[in-house]
Amino acid sequence: MSSVAQHQPRRRGLAGRIPSPGFETFGGIFGFVYTFLAGNVLTALANAPLVLCLALVADPIAAWPFFLALSVTVPPSLAGLFAAFQALNDDGTAVKPVASFLRGYRRGFRRTAPVGLAAVAALLFLGVDLAIVQALPAGAVLVPVIVVAAAVVVSVAVLSVAGAVLLPDARLRSLVKASLYLCIQRWYLSLAMLVLLGIIASAALLQPVLGVALAPAPLLFVVWSNAAYAFHAVLGGRETTPEESP
Repeated sequence: MSSVAQHQPRRRGLAGRIPSPGFETFGGIFGFVYTFLAGNVLTALANAPLVLCLALVADPIAAWPFFLALSVTVPPSLAGLFAAFQALNDDGTAVKPVASFLRGYRRGFRRTAPVGLAAVAALLFLGVDLAIVQALPAGAVLVPVIVVAAAVVVSVAVLSVAGAVLLPDARLRSLVKASLYLCIQRWYLSLAMLVLLGIIASAALLQPVLGVALAPAPLLFVVWSNAAYAFHAVLGGRETTPEESP
């Protein structure tokens, strides 16, 4: 009995030293989950024609120009989703993703809608060129160039949308120039962004309903975080020269 009595306080003391999750931890987790779920629903509603056609058409890839034209609604919805992510970072447990999404969509529409139109037009042009040059003798050289150009267009468009949310007072032309610079200077972040966007597109093509309902927001949160880091690194003057790099 004495040995048991000696060990019981020790077990209680060990349990007392184990940190228990507090309200802020659970509130933060709930904020992320709530923002992701609400963001997926609102993004799907903002792109309802695209989502509906993806669910109805058997082979969307064969009709890629049509679906590319429908994707013109994506940049404004990204502005709303990125605004919700920014509010999640600023407000913490008091996050209101629906209000933040709608406010970001409304404020960013004037600048992000032209970005969507320009990106869709450029991708349509590059897609037609790609279909033409594949049959040419110089196709082996031109195809990689066109693919890289398309990747740059997508990266610049997404970064411009993120910049419109981060810098609401900046001019659109300045945002596009800064996004082009960041796309090239932070090429590894652009590559990661393209991989994540490819996963989202693949999920939407394979399972339109489940893919749109589950995949976009968590992956786009990573895209947003990388874009915000790139903009803040440049604006904060934290860029290092080769001599300063470790």
